Amino acid sequence: MSESDRAEGKRDLTAGVPIEKLEEGVPTFGQVGDDAVYLVRVGDEVKAFGASCTHYGAPLSDGLLHAGILRCPWHHARFSVSDGDLLGGPALDPLPRFDVEVRDGSAFVGRRLDREHLSAPGSEADGPESVVIIGAGAAGIAAAETLRREGYRGPIALVDPDPDAPYDRPNLSKAYLSGEAPEEWLPLRDEEFLAANRIERVLARAVGIDRKNRTIELDSGKTLTYGAVLLAPGSSARTLELEGADLPHVHTLRSLEDCRAIIEAAEESSRAVVVGASFIGMEVAAALTERGLDVSVVAPDEVPFARTLGSALGGYLRAVHEEQGVDFHLGRTARTIEENGVVLDDGTRVDGELVVLGVGAVPELELAEAAGLELDDGILVDDRLRSSDPDVFAAGDVARFPDPRSGDPIRIEHWVVAGRQGRTAARNILGHDEPFLDPPFFWTRQFGKSVAYVGHAIEWDRTEIDGDCRAESCAVAFLRGDRRMALGTLGHVERSLRAEVEWEREVGQE
Repeated sequence: MSESDRAEGKRDLTAGVPIEKLEEGVPTFGQVGDDAVYLVRVGDEVKAFGASCTHYGAPLSDGLLHAGILRCPWHHARFSVSDGDLLGGPALDPLPRFDVEVRDGSAFVGRRLDREHLSAPGSEADGPESVVIIGAGAAGIAAAETLRREGYRGPIALVDPDPDAPYDRPNLSKAYLSGEAPEEWLPLRDEEFLAANRIERVLARAVGIDRKNRTIELDSGKTLTYGAVLLAPGSSARTLELEGADLPHVHTLRSLEDCRAIIEAAEESSRAVVVGASFIGMEVAAALTERGLDVSVVAPDEVPFARTLGSALGGYLRAVHEEQGVDFHLGRTARTIEENGVVLDDGTRVDGELVVLGVGAVPELELAEAAGLELDDGILVDDRLRSSDPDVFAAGDVARFPDPRSGDPIRIEHWVVAGRQGRTAARNILGHDEPFLDPPFFWTRQFGKSVAYVGHAIEWDRTEIDGDCRAESCAVAFLRGDRRMALGTLGHVERSLRAEVEWEREVGQE
């Protein structure tokens, strides 16, 4: 942001802004009391909304406004400039609105207008007699809220055995694990919110689906009936079949309970070994280092993230870790885990009183398999996220859906994708009949450095690097033939956001 933009952002919008200075679709940023606000002319109307993303509070003045959509610079949440409504996660809430009065050729911003309930007064949508959502993660909570925002008034049951859910899972391996964020930041919604919006939180595990009788069997012995069901149980942490993997100082990270256990162990340890250079593994390594532990990473990869982010960004992140003291044992695997360390396949012993396995995740498919749904490395769904049973939808880690560009089935294990799929699945449960076309997006943050990734490239022919990753300013394009499959960026916020716009244009979403 330029100095003139920063000065503009301090403008008191209650004092009025001349209409002639408000260009159609170009926001003016300023203040209303302590609130950062953006003012924008939409047709003959002037609107004002909060200028901070409702996800992590990113300044939307650093984002991108294109075709009536304001995009968050950090994690790509999308909001409508016509009403501030949420168009895409990871945010759950729309932007707060402010009263605007136009008089004497100027627009004056007034008080903040609260949004008390998810659905607008008087709104009502037709739908199934009831909806059961299996899983209270990103997809599950987004689906439940979308049903209510769309005006659905039937019963909604949100089923999950995790007593802490729904919470902000990405933070488990980032700010919360490092000690930067307190636990009270993690809950996405509390019991009061769920109750106020008539979303029943069922603390149980679904163990069976009777598709003929439209019932869900729970491990509590209770049975739920459904008109439609959304399967969004997520994944479980992958473990290793090796000696010592079941020792008490060996941990995986998937749930808040897992994270609490790692934090407790870290407080009593001086050295940690992370097995696996996955995103979880590397983020855990960074977080434990920031907690003051000496950390070693063991992985078969020659360059961390090379299969996902390529050698340039992967090499950059390795260098960042090494500058912070992380010790790498790459090209190696764990042979055994002992009480105070890990023995590698070449006989090397790496000391550590705490061991964390960060070797990936396994989608929770047992329920779908037992129900006889069609599977292929996930629950096969169409572009409406509908499974082989028209009354059963799937979203998130378990869903294998058509790539909007190639049509090939893909499965993506990312928080933002899960939440966006939950929203689309909910709308299709209500009969909107819309394809899931949203661009895949994820981010990783390690030692204060953020890398963003838009698209999906399982394989690529070559990469094109613009800038210098070592200078923390680069964009890496992953290409197959002439098509750019994905874009990874470090420091290029606008290019990352425009990559989403290009994806949407290509698949006809814009």
